Amino acid sequence: MASIGIFVGLVVVVTILSKSHADRNVYPSAGVLFVHVLEREYFKGEFPPYPKAGDSSNDPITFNTNLKGYPDRPGWLRYIQRTPHSDGVLYGSPTAEHVGKPTIIEITAYNKRTFETARHNLVINIMSTEEFPLPYQAEFFIKNMNVEEMLASEVLGDFLGAVKNVWQPERLNAINITSALDRGGRVPLPINDLKEGVYVMVGADVQFSSCLREVETPQNQLRCSQEMEPVISCDKKFRAQFHIDWCKISLVDITKVVPVRSNRPDPGIGVLPDIGEYNPPSESLKSRDYFADFLITLAVPSAVALVLFIILAYSMCCRREGVQKRNMQTPDIQLVHHSSIQKSTKELRSMSKNREISWPLSTLPVFHPVSGEVVPPIHPDNYETTSMPLMQTQTNLQNQIQIPQQQISGKWYS
Repeated sequence: MASIGIFVGLVVVVTILSKSHADRNVYPSAGVLFVHVLEREYFKGEFPPYPKAGDSSNDPITFNTNLKGYPDRPGWLRYIQRTPHSDGVLYGSPTAEHVGKPTIIEITAYNKRTFETARHNLVINIMSTEEFPLPYQAEFFIKNMNVEEMLASEVLGDFLGAVKNVWQPERLNAINITSALDRGGRVPLPINDLKEGVYVMVGADVQFSSCLREVETPQNQLRCSQEMEPVISCDKKFRAQFHIDWCKISLVDITKVVPVRSNRPDPGIGVLPDIGEYNPPSESLKSRDYFADFLITLAVPSAVALVLFIILAYSMCCRREGVQKRNMQTPDIQLVHHSSIQKSTKELRSMSKNREISWPLSTLPVFHPVSGEVVPPIHPDNYETTSMPLMQTQTNLQNQIQIPQQQISGKWYS
């Protein structure tokens, strides 16, 4: 096992790495930023080699991290990985509540080329130190950085160096790093290489410098209220690499902070009592046989359906009286009367079928005397025949017009 000490500015994170399949052990301190990089190169040896030599680095690998026995990570631990071709990063700031409780994180690597997985355990042993947390804490908002860029050791070291030149403390360490997206920030537009922004909290053992307190002056407070940049004398020491939003800086002296203890009221009706953490059932529980329940679920409805089917079949088939029995129970006079009605009905229907009515000549098609073509009838099929004259020689007197004739005497007569 190899022990590697990572020194970032004045941030010390001790990590014990192992190239074997054994668990990894890390020893962060409570109140100090913890950063652990999930290197893709470490897991590539557990996957089949790439067909082409030298192209193994192109395997897309993603990571899934969770607390052992639980679906998610602890509340203080975060994880980020931008693309399957970049390393993943676990980061966070453990508190004194987690001291002495080993935290086992299950790390599962997914190779999206071969669809294979590799799993390792990361054992986080949180140590307690009397030096941390430091009493004076300042939180900066850096607008031109993403969280994975800020977690890089060289970038974080440069930022702590700039803060040390401005603050001049004896001890300085990074306490926590939070993405602006975790604080309700919006995802930036993919133009002009915009960044999402990151909050960096640092702690020191001396009072805040005059430069850091310049943001509390009435003039700068007014400029911040008008969405203007305040005038800070030490901003030029950060401007070369870090664009800080001084209106969002937070200065906290934890020695003067009064802890607020809220007395929880008694739970009322309908509120479940606080029974602590969830304990899953033991794996030694006896398995239950559901075969009897399955039979009951099917047998009872099937039996009821069978009984109903038998009753219906008996009523429809075995209880039929028939035509002969019906006739025997009917008086003869009714049968004779019914038979005579049927005979009369059949006779009328047969007589109606034998009727032949000659259609008027005006409705029959005729031939054209010259061309020989069939000429349609004078009246269409939908012509109302109720007003048609019985004799084709009858004429409509209302539409008849007589031509006047001239006599010898020269008088007109109609």
